[in-house]
Amino acid sequence: MIEVAKTGRARCRSCRQAVEKGSLRFGEEQPSAFGEGMQWGWYHLLCAARKRPGPLRSALAGFPGEIPGREELEQALAEAEQKAITLPYAEHAPTGRSKCLGCSESIAKGALRVAVEREVEVGSMVRSGAGYLHPACAPQHGDLPDLLGQLRRNSKGLSEADLAELASAIPE
Repeated sequence: MIEVAKTGRARCRSCRQAVEKGSLRFGEEQPSAFGEGMQWGWYHLLCAARKRPGPLRSALAGFPGEIPGREELEQALAEAEQKAITLPYAEHAPTGRSKCLGCSESIAKGALRVAVEREVEVGSMVRSGAGYLHPACAPQHGDLPDLLGQLRRNSKGLSEADLAELASAIPE
């Protein structure tokens, strides 16, 4: 949600600077780090545009008021959305350290791999992150409708030859 800051005590979750009283801020409700329940995480609008472009755009659509500096905010949103990573995607493995979630074997450096979303336990919290698969193991991993179509849309930096290799490696 977007609202006017009621006090000047909140700190931006991105830049860690205070969100000034009376300025517009973007907030997301999240599980409390201090116990049970929920808490709000606040951002300056420009910081949210860079770090949380999707949720901010949704909040902007429902905000009835005037947004000062809207042009700069839209430009920051466009840049962040252009850089955003959407799962699943394919890439060449930058190292040989990753293991396939499907077969548990190493993925060779430079080989094509498919990145999918997975949940990882970090202490007492569960976070989402990327997990990697061999292209041949990808169709058996979870519910990925139109996998090849999603990989074509989301895989930035792959050549047509790479996409053709990927298509031949993924069983129907």
